[in-house]
Amino acid sequence: MSDNLSIHEERSSVRASDRILFSFRSVTPEFHQRLLADYRRGISLYRQDGIVELQMFAGAQGAFDRLGERDEDMAAVLRMLDRKLNFILQKTAGKGSPLERMAIKEVNLSGSGLAFFTHEAIAAGTVLEFYIILLPDYNFVYALGEVVKSEAVSGHDGGAFRIAASFVLIHEEDSERLIQHNFKQQSLALRNRRLKP
Repeated sequence: MSDNLSIHEERSSVRASDRILFSFRSVTPEFHQRLLADYRRGISLYRQDGIVELQMFAGAQGAFDRLGERDEDMAAVLRMLDRKLNFILQKTAGKGSPLERMAIKEVNLSGSGLAFFTHEAIAAGTVLEFYIILLPDYNFVYALGEVVKSEAVSGHDGGAFRIAASFVLIHEEDSERLIQHNFKQQSLALRNRRLKP
């Protein structure tokens, strides 16, 4: 059992940097405890407001990519219609969507946590909610993490602070999805280094 645990810990510690669709926000201790209680009762982290919308978006984008391999024009038309429908739904719903906050951001990922740059310091111990869409496959991951380090940096265009967080609530399948994504990124980086310019 300890060998299996150490193998999982080793795999979880594999890190890779990538540009992904990403957003975060701080959550209250009460929200964290409610999600933790639900999780322990078998209720998925994905069963809450706004999350379903992100899952549908990610699923649709992945489907458009697969369709584009066979019929690029049809995929382009469907993407445009999807954007218009999303815009209309956001305007009529009258409330902000987690999708609106997401942006392409460079994030250093592992199966056990992540690090990113931001313009404001975040105190250690703060619990953050993470919305992650891994590209190019549009795999969506939702997790909570606790800030373990917030350090000032200079010369990085992503922000003046590097925030490191350890996941405190993540589905095991999502942790595995991050690990697999990192292995792909490392393999791609090795292959690209061997290419001659």
